[in-house]
Amino acid sequence: MPEYDLEYDTATREIVFPQASRHTLQASQEAESRVPTPRQFSKKTSTSNMLRLKSASANAQAPYRVDFVLLEHFSMASFTVAMDVLVTANLLRADSFQFTPLSLEGDRVLSDLGLELVATELSAEALKELDLLVICGGLRTPLKYPELDRLLGDCAAHGMALGGLWNGAWFLGRAGVLDDYGCSIHPEQRASLSERSPQTRITPASFTLDRDRLSAASPNGAMELMLGLVRRLYGDGLAEGVEEILSFSGARYRQVGPGAKKSMSLHLRTIVELMENNLEETLSLDQLAAYSGRSRRQIDRLFQAQLGTSPRRYYMELRITKSRRLLQYSDLSVMEVAVACGFVSVSHFSKCYAAYFGYPPSREQRLGE
Repeated sequence: MPEYDLEYDTATREIVFPQASRHTLQASQEAESRVPTPRQFSKKTSTSNMLRLKSASANAQAPYRVDFVLLEHFSMASFTVAMDVLVTANLLRADSFQFTPLSLEGDRVLSDLGLELVATELSAEALKELDLLVICGGLRTPLKYPELDRLLGDCAAHGMALGGLWNGAWFLGRAGVLDDYGCSIHPEQRASLSERSPQTRITPASFTLDRDRLSAASPNGAMELMLGLVRRLYGDGLAEGVEEILSFSGARYRQVGPGAKKSMSLHLRTIVELMENNLEETLSLDQLAAYSGRSRRQIDRLFQAQLGTSPRRYYMELRITKSRRLLQYSDLSVMEVAVACGFVSVSHFSKCYAAYFGYPPSREQRLGE
């Protein structure tokens, strides 16, 4: 990327922006995950296999740059869940995001939990070629920081996307950059924001993504907001992959199911659950039909209509997905993994595995050893 010089007055925090191109928050075309072999996973199982997938294709665009301004007593939960989404997105699609926590003064900021977080002091260098600036507030964050007014006004004037977590939208409204935008803010500050910025459309939603203004009123809202950002920039595939991984952290965030299961009919969900519970000793299509009360033809139609694949192939993809997780996160041998996933021989397992990933199971990354 080219280098630019920014003039920055530390007293007024006035910025002179370069004429640089940056990301825009326009919806991208669908960017589904791909494997570097002719054989593709169906949509649901593709999101389950995005983690640490060896991809031969480089990302075509530069990382989307997000900086978080942490205010005193900022909501640690809102900030960390937002960061968790971006970090997980990078695990699935390398270098999708760059991010930096910023402070208005000093190198440490006190959170609402009484824990200090190391942050970079806000400077012209920190704002170079920035795509999104997010103000992170909290329940006890003082409604001061007048220096943000000029800063946010300059950012908005130069096309930068702006966001707020918890009561961060209050500072955007005071700066006059939320006129004719919808926003979400914690209920404690809704009345104050309405008085300060009457042209802002305040919603009761936990998050709002309105063009180039992003806001969330809670930690759960912060998660949904960042998933929405991922989806808008990189497509449903990456967003669903992130959501599927974070769904196992329901105690911290919320309980969600894998993306494709949400839209499955009850009959199809029953059959899929039968498959998922019988991966070591697989069921035949006749057995699936008998247990589910559907005919073989009905089952085939359900899979084609709702998952875009055949029952046999979907079953194979579930077994391959389980095998990859066992290879990565256990110390089982290739033979033991093959048996655990219902393959009759190591050679058959290796052939099927290589057909999807482009390399044999013996070359898989072993994190459990």
